[in-house]
Amino acid sequence: MNSNELKNALQSLKYPGVERTIGELKLLGEIKVVNNTATIELLTVSDESYLNVKKIIEDNFSTDFDALNITKRNTAKKDMNYGNSATPNNRAPYAKNIIAVTSGKGGVGKSTVSVNIAIALAQKGYKVGILDADVYGPNIPRLTNTDLQRIAWDDNNKIIPAQNYGIKIMSVALTTPTMDTPLVWRSSVAVNALIQFLEDVAWGELDFMVIDMPPGTGDVQLTIAQELPISAAVLVTTPQIVATDDVSRAIMMFKDIHVKMAGVVENMSYFVAPDTQIRYDIFGIGGGERIAKKYEIPFLGAIPLDIQIREASDKGEPPVTLGNDTQKKYFQDIVENIFKNSNFNL
Repeated sequence: MNSNELKNALQSLKYPGVERTIGELKLLGEIKVVNNTATIELLTVSDESYLNVKKIIEDNFSTDFDALNITKRNTAKKDMNYGNSATPNNRAPYAKNIIAVTSGKGGVGKSTVSVNIAIALAQKGYKVGILDADVYGPNIPRLTNTDLQRIAWDDNNKIIPAQNYGIKIMSVALTTPTMDTPLVWRSSVAVNALIQFLEDVAWGELDFMVIDMPPGTGDVQLTIAQELPISAAVLVTTPQIVATDDVSRAIMMFKDIHVKMAGVVENMSYFVAPDTQIRYDIFGIGGGERIAKKYEIPFLGAIPLDIQIREASDKGEPPVTLGNDTQKKYFQDIVENIFKNSNFNL
C-alpha cells in the first residue's frame, strides 16, 4: 500500500461514536509510506481525540505494515480569551437576546422551565434556540423528544441543531453514542464544548437563545456571563428552604457579576390532589416570593407539582404545547412577566 492508497483508506474510517469519517473531520495531516513503514500525522485538538483515532487506525492497519508511526500535531484551539462579566464577549452575535435559566440546586425543574419558556417564545412568533449548558446532566433532548437524534454537519462543516416544537436544540447528549454515556470531563473541557456549541452550530438568526444552565455557581455560569451579553436571567426554585438557600447564592452571583435578573420562578409550588382537589403545600409555602422580595427582584410565577406535567415532560411532550389550557398558561404567563421585567432587543 502506497501513501495515496493509505490516505484514501484512512479518510473513509468512521470516527468513533459519530457519523463522520476522520477525513470529513479533517483530522489527517501528512501521510507517508516508506519501506513498508507508515507515518501518519493526526490533526487533533485533544489528547482524547488523538488516542481514539490512533486506536482505530491501529485496529485497521497494523497488519498491513511493518510499523505504524502515528504522531499528533495540535491544531489551533478556539480563541479562549475570555471576556469579563462587565464587558462580556459576544460569541453568539446571531442571537438578539440571551435568556439564562439557572437554579441554585439540581432537581427543581430548571430544564422543564427552560424548554417551556423557549417554546412559549416560539409560540409568540420568535425565532428561538435552546442550548443545553448542563453538560453533566443534559435533559433537554428528552424533554423535547429529540433524544434519539444525533448530530449531523452541513456543507459548511457546521453542526446542524435538532429541531422540534418550533425551536432549535443543541445538547451534548446529542453527541454521545447513547443517552447514558457519562461525560467524565474536567470543567475546562466542558467550557470548551460550550464555546463550540455557541460558535460551530448552524443556529441561523435567532430572536432568543435560551440557555439551560447547570445548577450552582461554578465555571459554566461564570463563562456564560463572560462570553455572552445575557439579556435576562431566570432563577428557578422550589418553596423548600434548602432550595431557596441555594438560589440565594445564585442571585448573589448574578448581582456580583452585574447580570440583569428577570425574576424568580417557583416550581413544584403546591400539589392539588386530583381526586379530592385538596391542596397540599408539600415543599412549603411562598419560598419563591420571599426570595424575590428579599433580593428585590420580580416574582415571575408559580407552577404546581402536577402529575400530568411530569408525565408529559418525561415523554417529551412539553405542557406549553400539548398540555391543557391551565398548564399552558403557567408558562405563557411567566414569559409575559419576563417581557415586563426585561428590555429585549426585538
